[in-house]
Amino acid sequence: MTLKVNQIVHHEKSKYQDVLIFESSDYGMVLVLDNVIQCTERDEFAYQEMITHLGMFSHPNPKRVLVIGGGDGGVLREIVKHESVEEAVLCDIDEAVIRLSKKYLPGMSVGFQHPNVKVHIGDGFKFLEDKKDTFDVIITDSSDPEGPAESLFKKPYFELLFGALREGGVMTTQAENPWLHMKLIAELKKSCGEVFPVAEYGWTTIPTYPAGQIGFMVCCKDSSRNVKKPLRSLSEQEEDKQFRYYSKQVHEAAYVLPKFAEKALR
Repeated sequence: MTLKVNQIVHHEKSKYQDVLIFESSDYGMVLVLDNVIQCTERDEFAYQEMITHLGMFSHPNPKRVLVIGGGDGGVLREIVKHESVEEAVLCDIDEAVIRLSKKYLPGMSVGFQHPNVKVHIGDGFKFLEDKKDTFDVIITDSSDPEGPAESLFKKPYFELLFGALREGGVMTTQAENPWLHMKLIAELKKSCGEVFPVAEYGWTTIPTYPAGQIGFMVCCKDSSRNVKKPLRSLSEQEEDKQFRYYSKQVHEAAYVLPKFAEKALR
């Protein structure tokens, strides 16, 4: 896939990574971290809605929600669409992503403006250490498992998440692409399954991510919960108003995998 660059809007080396924002001809503003596209204005909703609502609609009444990563604000924007949410906390290690998203990606960073949102700049691991039984849903919106996000794909991190979730809590994490990272996804599912009684892999389509897809692990502390079906749902009119990608049918379809992926994850 090629993106035509109209102009480079901003470029800096933060404490943790190379941060680039450019304006493209067809996909609007584009955020790039360490030379990897993180989001574009045109298709970001396919990712933000799915990583958020696959977990949120698998919880009966999410009141306290945590985002690890997600400095562009897109996941926050989706979380606060749920009326039950009393507090949405975002913990991102890199202030530059938050600062620049607020300036150049207003459609996503609108999430920061909600009165129930709190922001913490720092390491997700350290933040979680004293947060036992605190959150109903935790969403890890991380970059790929290299550099600052590497530790967010390993079992000790999932154990921390398990401890930070309340009874019946749900965890969602970015989980790579079945065409490119099947071995990694299988290891991720195994690690999650050793910590959580429920661990399922779902996916979404998104043109500007490698091979046009990205997946998610959705895990739950309640062994009787079926995360493949939404526990709550909205009317079709409400869905039309709130979402551009997610629906209850799309929620269920996200877990239908092609045969090669299904076999690899058995």
